[in-house]
This record gives sequence, C-alpha cells and structure tokens, in this order.
Amino acid sequence: MKFRRTLLGLAAAATALGIFSTGAMAQAAYKPEYKMSLVLGPPTPWGQAGKIWADMVKERTQGRINIKLYPGVSLIQGDQTREFSALRQGVIDMAVGSTINWSPQVKQLNLFSMPFLMPDYAAIDALTQGEVGKEMFKTLDKAGVVPLAWGENGYREITNSKRVIKSPADVKGMKIRVVGSPIYSDMFTALGANPTQMSWADAQPALASGAVDGQENPLFLFTVLKMQNVGQKFLTAWGYVADPLVFVVNKEIWASWTPADQAIVRQAAIDAGKEEIVIARKGLIEADKPLLKEIAGMGVTVTSLTPAERDAFVKATRPVYDKWKSTVGADLVAKAEQAIAARKK
Repeated sequence: MKFRRTLLGLAAAATALGIFSTGAMAQAAYKPEYKMSLVLGPPTPWGQAGKIWADMVKERTQGRINIKLYPGVSLIQGDQTREFSALRQGVIDMAVGSTINWSPQVKQLNLFSMPFLMPDYAAIDALTQGEVGKEMFKTLDKAGVVPLAWGENGYREITNSKRVIKSPADVKGMKIRVVGSPIYSDMFTALGANPTQMSWADAQPALASGAVDGQENPLFLFTVLKMQNVGQKFLTAWGYVADPLVFVVNKEIWASWTPADQAIVRQAAIDAGKEEIVIARKGLIEADKPLLKEIAGMGVTVTSLTPAERDAFVKATRPVYDKWKSTVGADLVAKAEQAIAARKK
C-alpha cells in the first residue's frame, strides 16, 4: 500500500512538473538562432525589411527568437531561384523573398510580372492587400511555407548604355540582362531585344565591358550600385512590372513556436512590411519624384513615358500577357484585373 502511495505521489509530482514546465520545454526546443535569407542586405529597402522584422521579433519575444540575416542568398550559394525550395526543405528558416524568384516553383506568383498589369502603387495595393493577396497566401501555404506579410521591391525600370528608350523600336537589338524567370525573356523578345538571363554578380562585369547593353531593376538599386559607373547612361521610367516581397517562415520552424510567439512574429512581419513599403516608395510617390532627379544629377538621361508612348509598349507585350494568363490562371488574372479597375486612386 505504501509502495502504491509512493507511485501515485510520484505520478502526481510528474504531472505537476509537466504542467509547470510545458512553457520551459517548448522554449528549450527553440533554436539559439534562426537563419533569414535575403537577396539584398541593408541599406536597400529589401535588406531593411529583414532587419526591421528581425529586430522587432527579438524585442517583442524578449530574446526568445533571435534571427540572423543572410543577404546575397548566401545560404544557397547565391542562387536566387533555389530559395523557395530551400525554405521548404528547412535549409532556410525564414525569408523576405521576391515573387519573381519564387515564381518558378509557384507559377501563380508570375501574376505580378504580367507586363503593365499594375499601372500605379494603388494597383499594387489593390492586389497585395485585397482578395488576390489572400488567395496568393493560401497558394503559398499549400506550396509549403507560412506566408505572413507583404513588402515591396518596387517597380522595375529599364536602363542602358546605348540610347534613350521611348518606343519598342528603341529596344530592338539590345542585349538586356534579365532575371531567371521565363516571362522576362518572353517580354524582351517581344520587344525585339536579346534577353540574357544571368545573376547580378555576372551582370555587373558584363555591363561594364559592354557585353550587355542594359538591365531592369528597381531604382533604389541604381543609386546603391552606382550603375552609371557600369555604362548605364540612359534610364526610362516605364513601370512595366513591380515586385512585391513576401515575409515567410518554414513550416516546421513555425510549428515549433508557441501560439503566442507565432502571433508576435506574424504581427512583427505585418508591421515591418508596412514600414518597408514606405521606405521602398520614398522619392517616387512625391509629385517631383526626387529619386529620378538624383539619378539625373549623376549624368544620366532620365526619360518618363507619355501615356501614348506607354501604350505602344503595352500593345507590343500584349501577346506575352495573353500567353501567360493560362500559366498564372485565367480566374486569378481576371480577379486581379477587376481589383485594379475598382481601386481607389
């Protein structure tokens, strides 16, 4: 009887310990450091997105979740198109990633690269902050990651070393460096250019030597990388595509955190995303577009298209738009077009 009471007492003590130590055990399962993948580091808006998120999470979890930034997609030897697969596999714990870079694995993300779909920032917001954004998050979740918030890499503008670009004819024959997503090759082929897919590490010497004539990227990169020093003397602001960023966490990592910490990480991502979007649009939403003036001050010829000039590019790339509708999903494209038409300008 005494032995039985002892066993019961031990069982009760173990139960009590279990109740009181659940939180401690959960926290003990936390990694001392989480790896966040980024293509660009601070001081770019993209890098700032990661830093702001990591800092908020550390502060709000009182140091329970520590995040280290790995810019240059260094966790996967700089191969941007492998980032999404590495996230699913657990090589990467967290990321602020590009819809362009992840589109080879998640075809619906090509929506944001449909030529001239989003004419202004209100159009981007109508998609990411509306029903299309929610649907995209469901798709990403099914694809194997936990999406939390939207950020922004910005509109991609074209630069070159040859001449002013005001019409599709001006692009004809130019060698243009493009990102590793097939829709970009299709667009520049439709304009009569010779698109060349290469990493940015390879693109810089190619631009400097004249092996490649031009490239397309958000304007903040022009100033950060001093592209005028690699022959980029002409810039056209045509706003043909924009690249939203997505804050995500690996599913197993997410499941290892307590619900309270999950809520903290999610809210921190939302707050960091809002803050980063303001940074990404700085100098471009003001009427006088000071960022364009800054680039012009570097000796670069800056061209902004008239509505008629822009329409010529829209018509020239329309076959690409129509071709990619079925890949992205006709229903999703229709939903996006309706959301943009109904946007508040």
